[in-house]
Amino acid sequence: MVDRHQVMNFRVRAQQLDRSEGTLADTAILDIGVQNTGPDGARWALAVRGVDVTALSDRDVVLLWTVRGAPHLYRRADVGAVAAAVGPFSDADAGKRIYDASRPLKAAGIGNLAALDEVADRMRAIVTAPTVKGTASGRLATMLPEPYLRFCRPCDATHVYEMPFRLAAVRAGLELDLDTSPPVLRRITGFRKATAVDDRLDLIRAYLRLLGPATPKQVADYLDAPLKDVKALWPEDVIEVRVDGEVRSLLAADEEALESAERTGTRLLGPYDLFLQAKDRATLVSDAARAKELWPVLGRPGAVLVDGELVGTWRPRKSGRAFTVAVQPWQRLPGATRKAVTAQAELLAAHRSVTLTGIDFAS
Repeated sequence: MVDRHQVMNFRVRAQQLDRSEGTLADTAILDIGVQNTGPDGARWALAVRGVDVTALSDRDVVLLWTVRGAPHLYRRADVGAVAAAVGPFSDADAGKRIYDASRPLKAAGIGNLAALDEVADRMRAIVTAPTVKGTASGRLATMLPEPYLRFCRPCDATHVYEMPFRLAAVRAGLELDLDTSPPVLRRITGFRKATAVDDRLDLIRAYLRLLGPATPKQVADYLDAPLKDVKALWPEDVIEVRVDGEVRSLLAADEEALESAERTGTRLLGPYDLFLQAKDRATLVSDAARAKELWPVLGRPGAVLVDGELVGTWRPRKSGRAFTVAVQPWQRLPGATRKAVTAQAELLAAHRSVTLTGIDFAS
């Protein structure tokens, strides 16, 4: 039997949200990928884990479209192994990950993995120099037959389906330039996909190590993969624990860490921080109204993490040179906690190269 308090503290410790200093080499979340969505994306996720990101460059990290087609940051030294780890587990998995694009392919008798390889081959031929996404997509649409294409009413144009385009990029050995909007694709220098999946980068194991204990369904939901495939690849070196009556798995090597977890500290987590990506949302936030506030359909806020518990949400406010942080607490915050939140807001302002002009604690 494990209570949610232990689970939360285990994840804080596993994800290193309790440390003040760290390096890219020893930052665990880079094993599963750090989602880079919004202004407080991957860099801020690394910063709240003690990494100095002021000198971060593409010499050290690589940005790839991977899990759920979202851009994720990884260590550049791992890029070949990451490419092996993030690929679909099967043709059925590839079909699930590319969503509605699989239907016309199936009707045409084209396998999903074969389709991704075809798109990848074409993309690599197109991207011989840094290429804006729209340019690459437009050229790709002239090279592929109808099953790969869709008509876009808003654009009044025919495009390649979005998810095959994104998921084929890694297969093509293509990365995304940092800090480009719209995205710019370029070839990865010296790219070579690994022949086997490294245990450290294996996505199922990484989820259990960083977001465990978990069920196969929670991992499958995180990956957008079929439950059948995840179960077939479920690690053997796991133990079973019961969390709020639900049987979940944990890597056996992490049993002691789960039992001894007790973490302190305050962090302002970005909206897409890995800690908030866990698929057992009721474990993170048991109150339905608060969960709806934290995970709305559009416009996610960040979350305030204090001593292993989520205690509220936050949003940045910028107007000209004025930068404020609006905090919506879910409970009364003691003075010491408010000072710790304010200190985090000051770090966020410095991270954004602005000056914090105020912090608003809603009553």
